[in-house]
Amino acid sequence: MNYLVREVSQNIINKLRDNKVVIILGARRVGKTVLVKEILSNIKEPVLSLNGEDINVHDRLANRSLENYKQVLGSYRFLYIDEAQKIPDIGAKLKLMVDGVEGLKIIITGSSALDINQGTGEPLTGRKYTFNLFPLSEREYNQKENNIDRLQKVRERLIFGNYPELLQLPDKSDKIDYLNELVSSYLLKDILAYENIKNAQKLFNLLRLVAFQIGGEVSLQELGSQLSISKNTVEKYLDLLSKVFILHKVGGFSKNLRKEITKNSRWYFVDNGIRNAVISNFNPIEARNDIGQLWENYLISERLKQQAYQKKISNNFFWRTYEKQEIDWVEEREGSLFGYEFKWKESKVKVPTQWKEAYPDASFEVVHQNNFLSW
Repeated sequence: MNYLVREVSQNIINKLRDNKVVIILGARRVGKTVLVKEILSNIKEPVLSLNGEDINVHDRLANRSLENYKQVLGSYRFLYIDEAQKIPDIGAKLKLMVDGVEGLKIIITGSSALDINQGTGEPLTGRKYTFNLFPLSEREYNQKENNIDRLQKVRERLIFGNYPELLQLPDKSDKIDYLNELVSSYLLKDILAYENIKNAQKLFNLLRLVAFQIGGEVSLQELGSQLSISKNTVEKYLDLLSKVFILHKVGGFSKNLRKEITKNSRWYFVDNGIRNAVISNFNPIEARNDIGQLWENYLISERLKQQAYQKKISNNFFWRTYEKQEIDWVEEREGSLFGYEFKWKESKVKVPTQWKEAYPDASFEVVHQNNFLSW
C-alpha cells in the first residue's frame, strides 16, 4: 500500500459544499496535492484544476470581474487551485466567484499560513473552512503497521520524521538526502521569499539554536545576542518559521502563582526529521544523548495532529516554577487541567508538589514508549 488515507480526508469531504471554499494548509511535501487528487478521484463531477505557480493562471484570473470568472469556469462547478497563495489578491477573487456563481465548490491548497491568511482571510469570512495537513500521523500508520512492529518503526521516525515520501525510501542515505534537500530547497526558500529576508545563514543558525533547546525555554534576547541580530528580528523569524509549518510555539501555564514561569516560550519542530536535518545528526537513538528531546518533540507533534484532525479544542502549555519543578505538557480543555510528563523509558514520576498544591483537581500522567499509542 503506497497511499495512506489521511485522517483529515473525510472531514474535508464533508465540507465540500456549494458556494464555500475549503482551504488546506501545510508545509511543502506533506501530501496536500496527493490528498486532494485522491479526494477528487472519487468526485463524480468535472473538476477544473489550476496551479497558482503557473503565470498563465495569474493572467487568466487578473481581470477581477464576475463575467471573466464565469468564462474561465465554463460549465465547471468544482474548482481546485494548488499553491493558491501565489495568486495576487486570491481572496477577493475567490469571494467574487463563490458569491456570483451558483453551486460552485472550491478547494485551494497553500504551503504558507502567512500568504494564504493575508490573501484570503477577511474577503472569505463566513465562506471558508480551513484544515491543516501535517506529515503522517501514528494513527495513519495503522493502515500498514501492526503494534508488534510499531515500536521499531517509531525509533526510526524519531530520527527521520514522518514526511510521506520517506515511505518510498528504504535506504538510510536516501532519507538523509531527501531531508537535507527538503530543508535547503523548499522550507528555507519559502521563508526567504518573505519580507526581503536575504540572510539565509542567520535564519538557519537560529533554527539550529532552537533545535538544541527542545524542551527548554527560549530567550529571544539570548538568541539575538548569539546571532548578532535584534530581539525583534528573532521574534519575526520565529513567527515566520511557525507560519511555514516548521516550528510550533508553546507558552508557559500560570494561574497567577508567583512562582510560575511564563515569560519565555518553548519551541518545537513540527517534524523530527527536519529538526535532525538542521543539526546534521541522523545517528540512531542508541548513539544519541538527546533521546529525551527527540521523544518530547515527537509526542508533541503527534498530539497537535490528533487535536487538529479530531477537532479537540485545547489550550496547550508547559508548566515550570522558579524552583525548577516542571511538567512537559499541560492541556486546558473542557474546564479541566491535564498534565503530562514525557519519558522515553517507563518509570515512576512523582507529581510535582507545587502543581498538586496549586491545582489539586488536575490530572497527571507519564507518557512513555509503552503507552503513548493510547495517549
